[in-house]
Amino acid sequence: MTVALMWEARALPGRGPELLAWARAQALPAEPLRRETLRAPQDRVLVITWWEAAYDAELPELPEPDADLVTRAVHRWRFESAD
Repeated sequence: MTVALMWEARALPGRGPELLAWARAQALPAEPLRRETLRAPQDRVLVITWWEAAYDAELPELPEPDADLVTRAVHRWRFESAD
């Protein structure tokens, strides 16, 4: 089964490039099948990782950035492939 982990954070105004650089620099202790980093208006950064694992498997996730970089706690979602 393929599981996708989504990690989304919103930077403080004007600090989107810093948050994007921070997210890109975060290493995971294991290599996912795929990793994609995206950005959106309002200084939002989204990281999606894909894993070959059971839905409830313990998988590595990106940590919380320092509180002085973001406006709120990170949002996290887990999805399983429907195909």
